[in-house]
Amino acid sequence: MTLKKEDLTQSLYDQCGLSKQTSKVLVDRVFELIKKALESGDDILISGFGKFSARKKAPRKGRNPATGEDLTLGARRVVTFRCSPRMRDRIYEGG
Repeated sequence: MTLKKEDLTQSLYDQCGLSKQTSKVLVDRVFELIKKALESGDDILISGFGKFSARKKAPRKGRNPATGEDLTLGARRVVTFRCSPRMRDRIYEGG
């Protein structure tokens, strides 16, 4: 199952009694806060769920698979996620 923003909006509408418009605004605002925090280099810790972090990756050697040519891949920032122990336990118990 893929969980989409529309699913989160519908869940807020169904379970909290918020209007669809208010639910959509809340979901969009939460994701906007997460994006801005990661862009500025801050971590996002959601207790009981996990931690999102933006980290820097150093330049590294790579290879063009089509031509076999060696090249250097530039430095970049990536987002990583680390599951909380509580969530990890729930996932392992369910699987």
